Amino acid sequence: MATIEIKSFRQPDETRKFEGNGQADVVTMAGRPVARGTFEPGWRWSDNVRPIAGTDLCEVSHLGYCLSGRMRVRMSDGAQEEVGAGDVVAIPPGHDAEVVGDEPCVLLDFGEIAEYAKRS
Repeated sequence: MATIEIKSFRQPDETRKFEGNGQADVVTMAGRPVARGTFEPGWRWSDNVRPIAGTDLCEVSHLGYCLSGRMRVRMSDGAQEEVGAGDVVAIPPGHDAEVVGDEPCVLLDFGEIAEYAKRS
């Protein structure tokens, strides 16, 4: 018989600290990781996660919902978009991103984040 799972980001299964300016709290639900990323003002993927990932761009696919703040995402081909509170976003691999403004950007990520910002 199936059971209902309930977890809280107040007690995540794992917290992945960025190289400054934020962290990702991760819970595993139905065998899949779900992350709440808190990206503080000044956060930029190329500065704060690239040293962990070891790739030139973020090669993770994200499927998320922005709870607060703003983030600008730039694709490898130069295309860019801004994500803000209330937006649902799908970001393919091959991007950089940065917080816009002086408010933290908080995103829920249901994408392929099993290894995102995970130290080896």
